[in-house]
Order: sequence, then structure tokens, then C-alpha cells
Amino acid sequence: MIDRRTLITGFAAAPALGALGAAVGSTTASAVDRYPSNTALYADPTLVEGVDHRRRHRRHLIDDQGPRDRTAFIRTTVIAPHGGDIEGGTSELCLAVAGHHPADLAPTPAAGPVHDFWMFEGLRPSDNRALHVTSTHCDDTVARAMCAGSLNVLSLHGCTTATAGLEPGARAVVIGGLNSTLRRYLMEEFAAAGIRAVNVSDEHELSGLDPANICNRSLLGTGAQLELTTELRAAMFTPGRNTRTDRAANTLLLFWSFTTAVRSAIQRLEATQPIR
Repeated sequence: MIDRRTLITGFAAAPALGALGAAVGSTTASAVDRYPSNTALYADPTLVEGVDHRRRHRRHLIDDQGPRDRTAFIRTTVIAPHGGDIEGGTSELCLAVAGHHPADLAPTPAAGPVHDFWMFEGLRPSDNRALHVTSTHCDDTVARAMCAGSLNVLSLHGCTTATAGLEPGARAVVIGGLNSTLRRYLMEEFAAAGIRAVNVSDEHELSGLDPANICNRSLLGTGAQLELTTELRAAMFTPGRNTRTDRAANTLLLFWSFTTAVRSAIQRLEATQPIR
């Protein structure tokens, strides 16, 4: 039995955010990144952590108070490599899928276990696209360590309908990654929830099949990647309130239906992974 004992919470200090926030946006994997890695971005002296960007993570570990207080071994890490206003809405989804309400980190309405999470967020009033580091180049040491210590990784992203190869206005999620079982469970849960999902081909731009992709840097070398169209993410928040400062407190039913579907797929996968 794997024994994990200490609760570690890793939130970077968050400054008071301004009143302005960009609407839910999207970026494309094919666009040229300004920074070749997270390390290069962090080394840029013109950027200030806590002002231009921030990192948030949490590891939920077994405490030492006795069996009744112990949580189960954390099998899954949920990540948002382009949170904040880089790919709007993915930070809030990351928290909710991990089991925390994005507004106050209280337990989410959806039943089930908590999951570890990590995110990188753009905080600038504009030009957050410049902070995008493509998933195959994500070398944040905490992100890599958390993924490497997990059986499963689920990565949340935003995309345009054009990048997804869908018609304009489509509210859909594109499913990629090397974990074919989790991809199948996600497809089934989204179908049950009435959410349009596309299981992309190996050749698709959003396939997420590169072993270097952060979603595949798990103990098993596989993971899943969800790319949500701009229109799908926008429909998850109260109109006029889907800004960085307002989104977390203005989630709609679609947000929670999506979250519940993803959490159900993860639970189905974890049920096949007993820890001995």
C-alpha cells in the first residue's frame, strides 16, 4: 500500500487582480510561441510572477492522524498549462475537475475524491497569448514532478473551431492524448451529458499523442488532453461575466455538467487501478 502522509498546498501568492479581464479566449497549438519553454519564460526579466503570470498547485497527501482521516492515494493530476487569460476558463475547469469550487476552493457539488492540480495562468490586462508555451515544451519542474508521480494526467486547453476542424460556432470538446481508455470513458460521459465531443485522429493537430506532451508525462506514459472551443467555454459562464475576475463566481449549469462528466470518467479509470 502506498503511504502518503503530509498535506502540501502550493499556491503562489496572488496579488489583487484588476477590474479588467479579457473575455474567454483561445490560442492555437500551431501559433509560434514567444518562449521555447517555461524555464525561458520564467527567466525573462521583463515579466513579474504575481503580476504578469502565476502558478498554482496543490498536492493532497495522506495525513498522520489515523485511518479515518486518511485520503486515498491520489492517482490523477489535473492541469491547465494555459490558464488565466491565455485560454480563458481552463483555470476554473481545472479546479472544479480536481474537486474544488473555483470561487473559494470549497468542495465541488460533484461527489467523489479530490485530485492533485497544477496550472500556469496569464494575469496581464492584454497580450496573454505571449505567455503561451506549447504543451510539448512545458518544463515547469513542479508540473513535471506532479505528472511523473501520477498514474493519470488530464490536461485542459482552449482552442478555436478552426483549429479543431469544426464549423464556426461549434460548442465542442476535442479529446486527445495517449490514454485510449480514458479517452473512451470521456467520450461516453460527454455523450451521456449531451456535450458534443470529438475523439480526434492520430494525424489531427490536437491529437496530443507526442510522448513529450505534458499530459503524457505520467507514471504510465499516457494521459488525456481536452481542447474546448471558445464557444463551449463562453457558454459555461454568465454572459458579460466571463472575465478572469468574474468567471469563478459565475459558472453555469453547462460548466458543472462538463465537470461532472470529466470527474466520472476519471473515477471509472481509477476504479481499474487498485493500489496494493
